[in-house]
Amino acid sequence: QVQLVESGGGLVQAGGSLRLSCAASGRTFSSYAMAWFRQTPGKEREFVAAISGGGVLTYYADSVKGQFTISRDNAKNTVYLQTNKLKPEDTAVYYCAASIPPPSYRISAYANRARYDYWGQGTQVTVSS
Repeated sequence: QVQLVESGGGLVQAGGSLRLSCAASGRTFSSYAMAWFRQTPGKEREFVAAISGGGVLTYYADSVKGQFTISRDNAKNTVYLQTNKLKPEDTAVYYCAASIPPPSYRISAYANRARYDYWGQGTQVTVSS
């Protein structure tokens, strides 16, 4: 069982930055593939970025490539999402998710939200124009 707690959301002007954090419980954090998704009212939850257990492999939605960076600190059981040059269309609730992958996998496959077993409660990011 893994519990995920996001933080770092808030209100920011367009062009600004926020660093989102997701703290995980448990002693096997480094074995989990982690990801960030986001959701706005009336829309499906969409993939943002994923990272492998060791932090070597990352994968991004086309909409955020070059703008967002996912990283993790396994010593702190924490995954981060650095969001830069924010735009009003980035406004959403951002969710952290965790999955136990097989020994060999493609990180791109973890853009699929169905692969995730654990979810946080979300943190709101609001970007004003």
